[in-house]
Amino acid sequence: MALIVTASQLFTPLESIASPFIVIEDGYVTSVGSQNEAAVPPGKILAFKDQVLAPAYLDIHLHGSGGHDVMEADDTALMAIESMLASRGVAAYLPTTVTAAEDRTLRALEHLGKAMRKGVQPGRTTPVGIHLEGPFISCAKRGVHPPEHLVAPSPEKLERYWEASGGTLRMLTIAPEIPGAIETIRHARQLGIRCSIGHSNATYEEATAGIAAGATHATHTFNAMRALDHRDPGILGAVLQHRELTADIIADGIHVHPSVVDLFIRAKGLDRAILITDAISATGMPEGRYDLGGLEVEVKDERCQYNGKLAGSVLTLERAIRNVMSFSKLNLQDALRLVTLNPALLIGMSEERGSLKPGSRADIVVLTPEGQLVQTLLGGEVV
Repeated sequence: MALIVTASQLFTPLESIASPFIVIEDGYVTSVGSQNEAAVPPGKILAFKDQVLAPAYLDIHLHGSGGHDVMEADDTALMAIESMLASRGVAAYLPTTVTAAEDRTLRALEHLGKAMRKGVQPGRTTPVGIHLEGPFISCAKRGVHPPEHLVAPSPEKLERYWEASGGTLRMLTIAPEIPGAIETIRHARQLGIRCSIGHSNATYEEATAGIAAGATHATHTFNAMRALDHRDPGILGAVLQHRELTADIIADGIHVHPSVVDLFIRAKGLDRAILITDAISATGMPEGRYDLGGLEVEVKDERCQYNGKLAGSVLTLERAIRNVMSFSKLNLQDALRLVTLNPALLIGMSEERGSLKPGSRADIVVLTPEGQLVQTLLGGEVV
């Protein structure tokens, strides 16, 4: 029997549908309509009066949550992470590595690759590709990534990570100015890996060369990047100017000032901006000390720090949405696009994820009109 989900409003997110109904069969959306224009088809009704339906979220940059880190290479750790993400409205994510000793990185990639090949797990957020953040980054802009484990990029080294992951690498953060980066970006593109420029001290010209070689995105814009100057625009100038480049930002009000988040969204536009969390194992947990790829990070007052430097966040996408609604005066429909359709388009998964339409997965969030999360459905099943 089909499941019919109804509510007051649906943001697909490109369309707004009043008094919607979504027909779900075998975990997928088969039709979408409005009760104002058509009769609700027969089936089991799940009604959310006065609430808003939208696609569940996609986080392309997440290190951990629920007390665990994706580099633990442990099934129990992934279960804890993915269960917590599901409860926060996230349908899919890119488990994101942090620079570490090569053997640890390879072991983590192998484990994550195997987890991905298991496919969708009931009640859990689905890993849909690995985001390799480091070791191909700038020492000057490494943040908390250990300098002793940074590696000069090359197609051959990327192949080692690709093979360890079983071909599941989907995104690579790379500093385009490092010798070997341009060749590595070109090779990554051949493998189908999305290259994101970040953790970089690149000049404007070096960043532009990386974009010309095939980089299509920028990692946590403003953070771990050469500062913008009106005579020396650097990588930030390139990221904000180049229309073909999408870019993401940590909208927690700590990593980037709210006014700069607003400027970022104005510069990139609603179709090129993406919200990420950069969340670590402390997300959803009490204050204390937590692991980030082998680093002990102190978390207090929602700030994650290692030796005085910011080290990820405890942000969730549900909070990021409400933050940009405040910082940039976005309405809920526009804010939702930044965590649904835009990241799905970037990683090449927009046919199944990031929107609610016939053929897409029935991954749905139920929200208040103000954007507060009420309920999550994954594959049409209530979490």
